[in-house]
Amino acid sequence: MSAEQDPVYAPDQLKPGNRKVARIGALGTAVIMLMFFWGNHEGNTENIWLVVFAVGLIGIVIADVVLRRNGLKPNDQ
Repeated sequence: MSAEQDPVYAPDQLKPGNRKVARIGALGTAVIMLMFFWGNHEGNTENIWLVVFAVGLIGIVIADVVLRRNGLKPNDQ
C-alpha cells in the first residue's frame, strides 16, 4: 500500500469516546425500550423484540465492564 492510498485522519478522530456516557446511554435506551411495554399494541411479538434488544444492550455493557476489569480489552478504546 502506497502513501497515496493511506487514509488521512484528524487527531481528534482517533480519540476514544467517553465510556461512561456510552454506558449510561445504552442502559437508558434499554430502560426506555422496556417502558414501551405500556403502549397501544396487541400481541407479544413487539414485547419479545423489545426484551431481546434491551437484554442485548445490557449484555454488551456488562461484557464491556467485565472484559475491561479483567484486562482483556484495552482501556484506550
